Amino acid sequence: MSLEKWTAIASVGLFTMFAGEMITIYHFMIDIPTNLEFNVAFEPSPKILQFISIGVAPASILAGLSFILSRNYGSKQIGSLILGGGIILFFGMAYCYTLLGKLVPVYLVQTVLLTPFLFMGLSIPVMIVGIILIKNNRKRPKKEYF
Repeated sequence: MSLEKWTAIASVGLFTMFAGEMITIYHFMIDIPTNLEFNVAFEPSPKILQFISIGVAPASILAGLSFILSRNYGSKQIGSLILGGGIILFFGMAYCYTLLGKLVPVYLVQTVLLTPFLFMGLSIPVMIVGIILIKNNRKRPKKEYF
């Protein structure tokens, strides 16, 4: 497979990982244990920022890279991978938004409230880029060996 296919696959994996991490941390904030070891307070903002830097930021960069590498000839396979990553991100964040009403009020900080909206908004351009690649029907140029 070519480089753009691998980067698209990696971006889908990272989008999925980020959505799973966010769903997990939102569920943890719903059912947080009251007797934490050593009475350590849980702060969600640094953990969410860590998940953003580990998951969705590299995923967005990889989706953009695979788009740039294949935009001249288009690819239904790469476009569908990028579109799938955007759909996974959108529905994962939509599910996190539904969990906001169940959170313990102590954990309703700006980061927790804004993250689902921010990344639902980010998923729309990712899906548009995937659709652009799917609709572009040029043939891939052949390599010339000298």
